[in-house]
Amino acid sequence: MPLPVPVTANDRLGLTLFFAVVLHALLILGVRFDLITLPLKNPFPAMEITLVDSRSPEAPEQPDFLAQAQQRGGGNSDEPTPVTMPPPAAQPAPQEHQEAAQPPQPAPTHPPQPTPKLTAKAPSPRKTTPDAAAPAAPAETPSAAELVASSMQIDSLSAALNESRAIYAKRPRQTFISAATREYKYASYMEAWRRKVETIGNLNYPDEARRRDLSGSLILDVALNADGSINNITLRRSSGHRVLDDAAIAIVRLAAPFAEFPDNIRKETDVLHITRTWQFLRGNRLSGGD
Repeated sequence: MPLPVPVTANDRLGLTLFFAVVLHALLILGVRFDLITLPLKNPFPAMEITLVDSRSPEAPEQPDFLAQAQQRGGGNSDEPTPVTMPPPAAQPAPQEHQEAAQPPQPAPTHPPQPTPKLTAKAPSPRKTTPDAAAPAAPAETPSAAELVASSMQIDSLSAALNESRAIYAKRPRQTFISAATREYKYASYMEAWRRKVETIGNLNYPDEARRRDLSGSLILDVALNADGSINNITLRRSSGHRVLDDAAIAIVRLAAPFAEFPDNIRKETDVLHITRTWQFLRGNRLSGGD
């Protein structure tokens, strides 16, 4: 039998180095680094701003907005008119720009050769599972041009709001009353106004209506300013006789100016509309009816 080969120190050293290299390779190649992506917060938070351009000496009793200055509006509307902003001009898609930039292709000089028909079986549609779906693309950060456009839109909207509120604040406060009004401060003022017009009308009854023995009823809307002067007169319904319509308007103008608004009316309205039915009765008498 052959004698066993003795193991030398070099053999043991080589074997040890081999195992050491294999162990280090497993440690180095087995370690893996994964990039962890964290969702970014929106760096541009939204903010609502209310601005006013004018200031009122008196503070409103029931304010609707908070701003840097007090402002008392007017008008006969319970709610302010909303401001609308025209939509931004639509920008063409990038694909449209590319198609517009491409020059028109010249017409082929030779007729195209017919393409041989190939018969092939259409592949059956494959169902897309949630695992096979492509991952959602991360949100893109707005560019500088988009930020500038957004800032210009905000400035334009702010200017439109300021202009609308200034116009709304300058509108006169208007109140409409008629014979059906039962609130004492308005009913008492209207009754004194009616008696004065009726007295002046009977003292200055139109001669043509007396000669022709005309009668009829009409409706007038008389708008008065706070100092009792006439703001406007509107004929709401005609009597059917131009003579009577013109005479009623002339009588109201002849009776002006009227009493100034009392303080309890002046603090609520700037223009008072009184709508009444005036009757020219037989016997040459004018009556401020319903």
